[in-house]
Amino acid sequence: MASGTQELEMFVREALARGCARDEIERVMLASGWTSEQARSALGAYSTIDFPVPVPHPRPYLSAREAFLYLVLFSTLYLSAYNLGTLFFNFIERAFPDSALQVYGRRVEDSIRWSVSSLIIAFPAFLFVSRYIGRELARNPVKRLSTIRRWLTYLTLFIAAGVIIGDLITLVYNLLGGELTVRFVLKVITVALISGAVFGYYLWDLRREEKE
Repeated sequence: MASGTQELEMFVREALARGCARDEIERVMLASGWTSEQARSALGAYSTIDFPVPVPHPRPYLSAREAFLYLVLFSTLYLSAYNLGTLFFNFIERAFPDSALQVYGRRVEDSIRWSVSSLIIAFPAFLFVSRYIGRELARNPVKRLSTIRRWLTYLTLFIAAGVIIGDLITLVYNLLGGELTVRFVLKVITVALISGAVFGYYLWDLRREEKE
């Protein structure tokens, strides 16, 4: 695949050097069996600047610093989302206690304290790293094509989608069993809102990149 991509970019380079129009080059690539995404990617490797020879765009590269920043960003996102959900679960359990369980107080209080502690540290860290990366991307937009950024973004979409699907399955299962309670429905809504917000934001971010 890498070899095929290199051959395609060499073809585009030769065609541009000979003065062929970009629309015509794309049409020929599509007629030869290349996908529209591959054609746009190959054409996008070269600038539209008017110059005797094709000028390549700068390519993103993976650095240890970049990997560190994105790993911190997404790990703090997961930690914040999980503990936010746990915190709301605890509030729901306190408001609608399960009469079948005898002990609530101490366990719930410890869980609330742990969730709040995690959010106090993890969420500001997420916001700080997100803001820092945002400024880096504004200064150097090509970094949006970072491999680790795209992989972690799609992994996050996969996890969020899996949580949403599992949440809906659990809802339908309990609905069919006639076991719906207020506390259960509130927990389902909590999971759906948190995972839906994460999924929606990163899906919107990817689509915005594609348009740009």
